[in-house]
Amino acid sequence: MAVFQLDIRPATRIAGVAALYHLKKPAASGPRPNILRVGSSARNIAGPGNGLAVKKNAENNNEKPDTCTADELHYVTVSGSEWRLALWRYLPSPKAKPRNHPLLLLSGLGTNAIGFDLSPESSFARSMSNQGFDTWTLEVRGAGLSALVGDHGEGEITEIVSKSKKSPSKLSETLVRLSERFLGYFDEGRNSVMACQIRDLSQKLVNIIEGQRSVAPHIFGFPDNFSTALEKLLKQLDLIEKYDWDFDHHLEDDLPAVIGYIRSECRPKDGKLLAIGHSMGGILLYALLSRCCFEGMDPGLASVITLGSSLDYTSSKSSLKLLLPVADPAKAVNVPVIPLGALLSAAHTFASRPPYVLSWLNPQISAPGMMHPELLEKLVLNNFCTVPAKLLLQLTTAFEDGGLRDRSGSFLYKDHLGKTNVPVLAIAGDQDLICPPEAVYETVKVIPKHLVTYRVFGEPSGPHYAHYDLVGGRLAVNQVYPSIINFLNQHDII
Repeated sequence: MAVFQLDIRPATRIAGVAALYHLKKPAASGPRPNILRVGSSARNIAGPGNGLAVKKNAENNNEKPDTCTADELHYVTVSGSEWRLALWRYLPSPKAKPRNHPLLLLSGLGTNAIGFDLSPESSFARSMSNQGFDTWTLEVRGAGLSALVGDHGEGEITEIVSKSKKSPSKLSETLVRLSERFLGYFDEGRNSVMACQIRDLSQKLVNIIEGQRSVAPHIFGFPDNFSTALEKLLKQLDLIEKYDWDFDHHLEDDLPAVIGYIRSECRPKDGKLLAIGHSMGGILLYALLSRCCFEGMDPGLASVITLGSSLDYTSSKSSLKLLLPVADPAKAVNVPVIPLGALLSAAHTFASRPPYVLSWLNPQISAPGMMHPELLEKLVLNNFCTVPAKLLLQLTTAFEDGGLRDRSGSFLYKDHLGKTNVPVLAIAGDQDLICPPEAVYETVKVIPKHLVTYRVFGEPSGPHYAHYDLVGGRLAVNQVYPSIINFLNQHDII
């Protein structure tokens, strides 16, 4: 693969939380973060021409991983860590109106950039770049193509390596290996009651699947995919020691590094970015605004849009409450990660095929009829990643009085959001089970009224919008995107 490395030191040393968010505009000749660029755009952007100093890569034929459908793939090294964060860049259409600010997209918990670019017909990122915005999608540490220095991105690690048929013995072997791997996390030992239960459950699951396959192979044609998903899970477990971070790592390390890098690449005149966050991505943006208010710092954002996000879920019936019974046992037995991607891939088999044992999972992502089944399957099988237990445990504080807290438990992010001077558009889906409208409003109501716009999409008689539909539902391009673009237009003025 043809790549080239730009080995340049970071623009500033970040010292303390305040400095993390004091994102000063770099001098034209100043140093820039360590980056590795891979690939280049097929679009012909010959010069700025759009209010931003957009550069072409030096080489037009550099290869990108097949999973990356953006025009360019950039890597940003996070100071003080071994992580290289992947940034998918979508260059602005030369036919679009010139823009003054680049646009940063942040995805949800345990997800990669694919959700913003699911297909040519369902691409939130490409829709924004077609409107003239230089669009960047961040994959935080542990997600997608972001990787430890000298390692491959998770997108490559978790990619399905074989579509060959898996025999019943292969499936049984995989489940046994998986159960043995999990037993290593229990201090009770391999001969404990819990250990025996895990072994028994594994064997019963094999017997059920293989038995149904022999009885009704035309219905249960899924053990192959299930076995492959379990193999992905085993690969994830080999990486768990490296998954040691929480929400504040994303907020204090990943986000400032990326904002600084995008600004140095695009050089907007006022040094600001536009930002859109879905789910946890929106929570990160709210937390950034709050922290900057507390520190008296400029967040470097011209406006913020959140999709299905809140700092406080206490007033809602969010299905994320299902995480609460998972969090404490994970902490108790010292399980460091939750392999969300592999688990959802395996569960999707039971949710989308008879007898639909886990059919309740699909509405968590998309309302009935809002996504083509093939796109929904692509999303579930490719968009989710492994989540550190530390991250999950910190996010569960959003269900406590006062909402989300920092890792010390003493800083409540919602408490300082009311001091922000950044315009916010908060969007909710009427059938969002993960972040219901009442949860979204719980955060909206603390933002100054003259700065916040609150919208709920969905009608009593339909269509309805679930959690992901705000980004990639089949009607979002005509119903949701225009509101987003209109808000961006209002705040793209210098």
